[in-house]
Amino acid sequence: MRAIWIRISNGFLSLVAGGAAFIFTLLGFLLLGDVDQQIVASLFIGLFALMVVRMAAERPNSAQARAGAALIERLLAVRRGDLASPAPAAVRHAMPALADAVDGLFEQVRSSLDNFRTMAMYDPVTALPNRIHFRREAERILAARREDDVTALLFIDLDGFKEVNDRLGHAQGDQVLTMVANRLRIVVKAEAGAGATPLLARLAGDEFTILLPDVGNAAEAERIAGLALSALAEPFSTAGHTSQMGASIGVALCPDHGGELTALMKAADLAMYHAKASGRARVCLYEPALARASEARAALAASLQQAVEQGQVAFAYRPRLCLRTGAILAGDASLWWNRPGEPSVAIEGLGIDSADGGLEQWLAGFTLASAVAAYDRWQAAALPQRLCFRLSTSQLVRGEFAPAIHQTLAAARQRNGLLELEVAAGDLALVPGHVSSDLEGLRRLGVTVAVGGFGAADSNLTALRGFPVDRVKLDPVLIEDVEHDARARAMLSSVLHLIHGLGCEAVATGVAHEEQLAILRIAGCDSVEGFLGADPLDEDAFVAWVSAQDCARSLARAS
Repeated sequence: MRAIWIRISNGFLSLVAGGAAFIFTLLGFLLLGDVDQQIVASLFIGLFALMVVRMAAERPNSAQARAGAALIERLLAVRRGDLASPAPAAVRHAMPALADAVDGLFEQVRSSLDNFRTMAMYDPVTALPNRIHFRREAERILAARREDDVTALLFIDLDGFKEVNDRLGHAQGDQVLTMVANRLRIVVKAEAGAGATPLLARLAGDEFTILLPDVGNAAEAERIAGLALSALAEPFSTAGHTSQMGASIGVALCPDHGGELTALMKAADLAMYHAKASGRARVCLYEPALARASEARAALAASLQQAVEQGQVAFAYRPRLCLRTGAILAGDASLWWNRPGEPSVAIEGLGIDSADGGLEQWLAGFTLASAVAAYDRWQAAALPQRLCFRLSTSQLVRGEFAPAIHQTLAAARQRNGLLELEVAAGDLALVPGHVSSDLEGLRRLGVTVAVGGFGAADSNLTALRGFPVDRVKLDPVLIEDVEHDARARAMLSSVLHLIHGLGCEAVATGVAHEEQLAILRIAGCDSVEGFLGADPLDEDAFVAWVSAQDCARSLARAS
């Protein structure tokens, strides 16, 4: 509309200029008699008319120039962080369409920046603050806390989420994480009270954390952690599937366990790992002994790595003998640390488990590499015995062993039935479905699978029923007292019938007396591992013993 008025006014000025020029020229000719004077007057009048027309033409250009200058000033203001001011009034008056476009552009920029900020500070799956956001807010809360305030940090790690993710897929796994976040929100909201609001965040994967700004005391922090534990213990239902997980929670207090966020997070993390190593699904309050244990594990890891580099860590073998024929069926391999000037010690006896994280995984990789190398040597020596070694919890959960074994069997090209993988009975429930399929595929190539430690408190009959297994190794607890306790013998007989009913062979371990050996043979046990408590042998001694068949003759004498 303004442009129309400008065009009308410019036309009016042009008419006025033309009319004025005509009138002045007419008056000049009527009043001036000299021709020269008439010519000069006409020139001046014409110049006046041209000037008026020029002014009319320049009017819109001047307005646009002012609008352009104002727009440049507005754009330069972005360097000062001004993304909220509207387009200048001069731009809106001279070029309203451009002003609308500028306002729309800045609105899009502000929206994009808000989205980027959200993506950078919040977890996209649960919409909780992420690690970066949590650290900023937690540091601000800790800096603002009063001297007598007790602040608690809860480290929450889901138990068995990887198995849920593998079984249901990542899409439904994300739904489970969203449900976890919602349950924790309910706990946090219920405990918010009139004080500072607790800070709930998802750090990574299946790890969550809650910062309680003024919890009062350790008992109150453990109570709230218990509420979170109970909330996560309930089943999760997604798309017709029900999953049971639970969580392990570590609790650390400020200032008792650390005045800064880094120290507090380290303490809560140690407590959480201790809760997981102690059986999972529990709350653990940090104490200094956990830090000392962590330091001891770090020193042990360094010592073990150095011992491997110096050739002090190697396999030792316990022979497995057939109770019917006395033949040496297999050599059960385990890592031993041969310390100079000190007794050798079994690595398995050092208590290294999944709570040791990197150390357990590193040892698992070293064990697999050692087993592959030993198998190649046994193949080259044409030994007829099976080589058996145990898969670690991390290998089973991650499924990292199958490719290396496939490669080893492909290189051997023969006698592929002479390799046996052992899985601890307590790990059966942790084995993902795809790992069971990998084990079944290896069995088709001739590899056999054993379940070790069956009969202990963590044995799982249901998991054993659906697991691809060839042999079941009895836990030594089932062998204890069988020589003088009728109930122990009845229990041993029942377990052996169960194992044979599943189509598996039974292997006894921990046999310490000749009477136990005789009872096992009568009860129908298929084989025995180890020889009346004898120490395991290094590879050279084991190969020599196998070649001489000394073990078979010793068994005959003992029977």
